[in-house]
Amino acid sequence: MKIYSVNDAEFKQFGRVINLDADELIKTAEKIPVPDSGASYKASVEEFEKLAIKDTIKDNYFGGMPTQIGYCWGHSNQMNALEWHTCSEINIGITDLILLLGDVRDIEDGNKYNSDNVKAFKLKKGEAIEVYATTLHYCPIEVSEDGFGCIVGLLEGTNTALDTSVEDKRIFAKNKWLIAHNDNKALIDRGACAGIYGPNHKICGE
Repeated sequence: MKIYSVNDAEFKQFGRVINLDADELIKTAEKIPVPDSGASYKASVEEFEKLAIKDTIKDNYFGGMPTQIGYCWGHSNQMNALEWHTCSEINIGITDLILLLGDVRDIEDGNKYNSDNVKAFKLKKGEAIEVYATTLHYCPIEVSEDGFGCIVGLLEGTNTALDTSVEDKRIFAKNKWLIAHNDNKALIDRGACAGIYGPNHKICGE
């Protein structure tokens, strides 16, 4: 795959680069150890939410709505699934990383999606972006064996466990719609709705 920068014109369909002073947040996140294998996600990290940047994100990018600042970090090199929310998502690179992005409007028949539509974008350490609600995304991809780290800002409660049954099988958690790649048996066995066809994109370094 061609790997674009979030500063390239191709990214404008999916989000925008924003100006955030994230130095303190990056230093705090760098203290969290990277797992030896696999990726981890925590929707809300108390140490992050004590920082002044929490209110900056809440007020300027979520219109004052209750907001959570979480973290996704570890090791990943394959797409596996795509998700979306009913709100934008703020991402800040704690390391260089790659995001695989698509457009929710390309979903066919509710849950079918051709992965040939996915584009890859590099987010550098310290760069911050707003990912639009119409953008399909999932776990970041590492660009080195040291793993990746990515701050995730969302409306409060997003990505947390459902506390009621829902009819839409694509809803995988609160404010989280997800479609798994047809080859991702592990995620499908956990109840994810299958439907992504085409290559399950894998990126090993750059």
